[in-house]
Amino acid sequence: MPSLQAGYAPNLGVFLKSLKTAPLESSIENLISLLKRRQIRNSRPCAIATAHLLLRVVAKFRWTDIGNLLERIQEVGQRLVEAQPREMVVGNIVRRVLGMIRDEAKEDRTEDASDSTSTSQLGSPGRERSESGSFRTEGGAPTFSPLRFASTDASTLSEASGDDVFGGRSQPTSRPPLLTSHTSYAVLNGVPVQQSMFNLLSATPTPSSTPPHASSPHGKSTISATTLAQRIATTTRDLKAEVISGIEEIIDELDQVDDQIAAYAQEHIHSNEVILTHSSSLSVQKFLLKAAEKRRFTVIVAESYPNDHEATHAAVTGKVSQDLEGDEMSTETFLKPLSAAGITVILMTDATIFAIMSRVNKVILATHAVIANGGLIAAAGARIIAKAAKVHRTPVIVVSGIYKLSPEYPFEFESLIEYGDPGNIIGYGEGGLVEHMEVDNPVYDYVPPDLVDLYITNLGAHAPSYLYRIVADHYKPEDINFHKPELQF
Repeated sequence: MPSLQAGYAPNLGVFLKSLKTAPLESSIENLISLLKRRQIRNSRPCAIATAHLLLRVVAKFRWTDIGNLLERIQEVGQRLVEAQPREMVVGNIVRRVLGMIRDEAKEDRTEDASDSTSTSQLGSPGRERSESGSFRTEGGAPTFSPLRFASTDASTLSEASGDDVFGGRSQPTSRPPLLTSHTSYAVLNGVPVQQSMFNLLSATPTPSSTPPHASSPHGKSTISATTLAQRIATTTRDLKAEVISGIEEIIDELDQVDDQIAAYAQEHIHSNEVILTHSSSLSVQKFLLKAAEKRRFTVIVAESYPNDHEATHAAVTGKVSQDLEGDEMSTETFLKPLSAAGITVILMTDATIFAIMSRVNKVILATHAVIANGGLIAAAGARIIAKAAKVHRTPVIVVSGIYKLSPEYPFEFESLIEYGDPGNIIGYGEGGLVEHMEVDNPVYDYVPPDLVDLYITNLGAHAPSYLYRIVADHYKPEDINFHKPELQF
């Protein structure tokens, strides 16, 4: 009898490998399907998958106008957000990419404008010549002095020599060029003077004097269509390379965010403290392990039934599913490195949180998403812990990467809450009880900002009221509602 093989379960690793060979549209549909079926879930896996997909979109999409690229990114991002609206990091990564593209395009236009300004500065129509002979712009600031450049040409000197200089001969019909004191001195002493910049600009150039592929002084461009197309293609390639490099920096940020957050651990955790944490987060684990390098403290882990309990049972039996990948892990996988680092670990249920809170020095929470008002979406049970900490005046610290910070402000917070299988609470075998009650199993809780004291991100520690500044620095106003065309302005 042939041996049974494990079933094929698509996950983040399989999706990233398929990006190298699968067509672009197939990759987009594949990620949409994985998000809908929750085979890629939690903040970090969704953010990594979105960033890699957008990197491939930019690399494969042929565009000559920056507007076409922005529309393409918005269209793909809208489809991803509609596939799983509760994974807010998907929209965050799309907004970061859109803002980065706008910044690169703006910088490119600024460089082009500065180059064209420096090229046409000497022939600007707004310049005039002052009485002292220096050229001035419309603002009146002198650009160069006649002492630096020569005054007139040789033909003008021959007409202005002799008695004309002293007024001994009748004035000619045509008015002679204006002579400066420097010119007069050169004429009187017979010093050969070069052609002036004023006459150079005033003189009518010959066809041979205009270099090829350059603009003529009369405003008619001589650039051919082929040359213009080559310049556009070169600019597009340069801009595409900058955009790809920017997306790769976002991917590197996702890989390093936990280590950057952990660097602030020893500033906030001290020796002999009692730390209460909730759920099994990789960010919290690294934060505690970094503090344990120089501190000795106790960690109380509150297990949330039934979700964390099911994860622990799956880890013990060896049946770890794809749902445990990413930010969240099983409780046993979370606790083993802490115990190995010398941390005293206590595992308890969340039903006894209020009784133990008087002995706790700090509460450290992980987050699924952070919204613009400073509130957060965390694992179920986080709100009860935050309320108990507020009653006992225990500081609540939230560790979160900037990529989880969303500029959206939903007015119905119930729409952010995801519900799991109610069969984990009451089995369907208890038919008599199930028929007479409605059972909900929320996977996440909403924690308002007034229950949070401090956010620690990869950029440092911030108060909840300061998060709007970070939102303004990382997202463009025109990209906030990219997935809602009816709200765009």
